[in-house]
Amino acid sequence: MLSLVHLKVLAAVARHGSVTEAAKHLHYSQPSVSHHLSRLEAATGVKLVQRVGRGIRLTPEGRLLAGRAAEIVGRVDAAATELAAQAGLQAGRVRVAANASTLSTIVPEAAAALAVAHPGLELSLVEQHPVEAVRLLRHGEVDVAVVFRHADDAAQDDGLRFVHLGEDSVHLLSRSPGDALANHRDSAWIGGCDACRGELEAVCRREGFAPRVVSHSDDIAVVQALVAAGAGVAIQPGLALRAYHRQGVHATEVPGFRREIHAVTYGEPPDPPAVAAVLTALTQAAENR
Repeated sequence: MLSLVHLKVLAAVARHGSVTEAAKHLHYSQPSVSHHLSRLEAATGVKLVQRVGRGIRLTPEGRLLAGRAAEIVGRVDAAATELAAQAGLQAGRVRVAANASTLSTIVPEAAAALAVAHPGLELSLVEQHPVEAVRLLRHGEVDVAVVFRHADDAAQDDGLRFVHLGEDSVHLLSRSPGDALANHRDSAWIGGCDACRGELEAVCRREGFAPRVVSHSDDIAVVQALVAAGAGVAIQPGLALRAYHRQGVHATEVPGFRREIHAVTYGEPPDPPAVAAVLTALTQAAENR
């Protein structure tokens, strides 16, 4: 019996012209693509691909089956899309990974809107730094990653699609109102995780110094508690301050340094209806903040 997965692999190889490109498109490993092709040949009893140098090409039988496979896969995908749309999103699950500041502000507002518009849609949420969130997206463990980037970040999209949600400011946290970064060249700093440290270093580097990090925490409330206690100064994004702002901690915006907030998915639109609904809700929540 012919497997839909095997036909999907054959159609991808025919469309992209190589096992390597098909693997990238399908998010499979190259050995996995080769394995599926071998299984399909065993199921059909005919040779579908030929080795040519370091690459492959389809046999006449392979081209014939690939054409039919593309039709079959296309019709199945269309049927799934139409069925989901017809069902009106009465069921389904979308997995979202986001960092703490967006998970405590934009994402809950989007979740509330989705609960009203699509009560049967289950939203599964996990807190992750953008680097880890994107890794989970690439591995198929989440459907949407809400991340922040900076304007000078090197683009490494690799098939990812970024939906711009807005911008977020970055603030110096200290016990003095109207404070400035230049006042803290020799101060103790409270840093976050290793991935977050790059942002702190970039902010301070613009003022010509490297921060002396003596404490570490990713928890918004813990960082502000340490600042309030005089254990050091820190930076936090505006969204984090919107979620929680401790009395006695003064926030001064760092001029000219902003985060860009994006919702990230794989592939070109149209998205599956459930994912599209989540993207719409995130966009509207970001606009309303």
